Amino acid sequence: MPPSANSPVDAVQPPDATPKNALDRFFQISRRGSNVPREIRGGLATFFAMAYILVLNPIILGAGTDKFGHQLDSGQLVTGTALMAGLTTVLMGLIGNVPIALAAGLGINAVVALQLAPQMSWPDAMGMVVLAGLVLMILVASGLRQRVLDAIPNSLRRAIAIGIGLFIALIGLVDSGFVTRNPDAAHTSVPLGLGTAGRLEGWPVLVFVIGLALTFVLLLRKARGAILISIVTTTVLAIVINSVANVPDKSWGLTVPGVPRRIVDTPDFGLLGQVSLYGGFREVGLITGVLFVFTVLLSGFFDAMGTIIGVGEEAGLTDRQGQLPGMGRILMVDGVGVAGGGLGSVSANTCFVESTAGVGEGARTGLANLVTGGLFLLALVFTPLALVVPSQAATPALVAVGFLIMASNVKEIDWSDFTIAAPAFLTMIAMPFTYSITNGIGLGVLSFILFRSATGRFRSIPWLLNVVGVCFLVYFLLHPIEQILGIG
Repeated sequence: MPPSANSPVDAVQPPDATPKNALDRFFQISRRGSNVPREIRGGLATFFAMAYILVLNPIILGAGTDKFGHQLDSGQLVTGTALMAGLTTVLMGLIGNVPIALAAGLGINAVVALQLAPQMSWPDAMGMVVLAGLVLMILVASGLRQRVLDAIPNSLRRAIAIGIGLFIALIGLVDSGFVTRNPDAAHTSVPLGLGTAGRLEGWPVLVFVIGLALTFVLLLRKARGAILISIVTTTVLAIVINSVANVPDKSWGLTVPGVPRRIVDTPDFGLLGQVSLYGGFREVGLITGVLFVFTVLLSGFFDAMGTIIGVGEEAGLTDRQGQLPGMGRILMVDGVGVAGGGLGSVSANTCFVESTAGVGEGARTGLANLVTGGLFLLALVFTPLALVVPSQAATPALVAVGFLIMASNVKEIDWSDFTIAAPAFLTMIAMPFTYSITNGIGLGVLSFILFRSATGRFRSIPWLLNVVGVCFLVYFLLHPIEQILGIG
């Protein structure tokens, strides 16, 4: 069934918008002032701009260990990441008819790997992601998603995004070896330090530094596919260095760079469907489990909304009121992407802002998504290529993405109002400093409610936000509450 007449349309239609064939009619290509070659170019540009996720997602999730000491297989993670990105991107193209691609979200995967998995099994953690996706779909169907969005002040939403960006950047610096955790034996109050004992040592760290510089230079030059180009170039450099220098394997971390024995391999779908919907609640309890689901939900909730509107405006698909028609269908696919990512054991899939690369090449319809999604599905058989990328070649992308998230949001915060500026500040610093996105969101919400109430503006706080605040208050006081109740 083709998109309805209420689907997004280009703000400026061409003189002749008569559909030329069934494909044109289904995707409204002529109506939006586009053509098939532009859509194909746009789909290619979007894929190459976001293909780095095939490398980064396995590194982030693969570095995590669940409560029972299990790690996810890197090859299976690459397969799952490519499969779910391909399927959800195609689905967005067919149902939403917008050039917005989806893949495993950076930030959400960190929540799953560093917060959920250490307290339960991997299937339990992925079950939390599926539940978050189901809640998203219910919120969309009931209209509550917009109401929840409106309940959180814009500046606090921006602060959440910035905090996640800083958290991602810190993960990149630590995983690369540029920053290391000081061992307890050091008897120091400084938890992190530069390199090894305050010095940068070894070839792998040099590879990271070169990769970081290259990434930012390419971004500065507005090179299309800057992150992917940097990852590929730095990986080649790492392979060359590892082949000519005597570098201990352990210095590289999880992946030692080397020429792959083969380029094509059979996809391994072993992680598909490895989900336990309710096992996580048995491990952490009902309240903590609900808050974990809420954290996953919130981590992708506002980022997706902003990305959808931003890409829509960039493509000229919004109406005179700045609204993107057909938002309900688009948000529903986003919810399906979150749940689908959990089913694929690759964390939540969400809309990627890199879709603007395709829009820049002329993409205006869902046909571009079919190209992008098709390339992700084709990548299923090229898994060995992703498994030669060391963390030192991929982690510069984390630092760069963290910077981009922060740069695009920090100016939107109202720093003149301390009742929002202070909670925003606490939200941003709590995430990297406590290594927890949940803590950052909770501290921000609670401090906002406290400061607004202290200045006589309690009535201005949406009731939904107060409900969220009560949940976080219980979360932070869970240990003393358990002691009082005798269940600790």
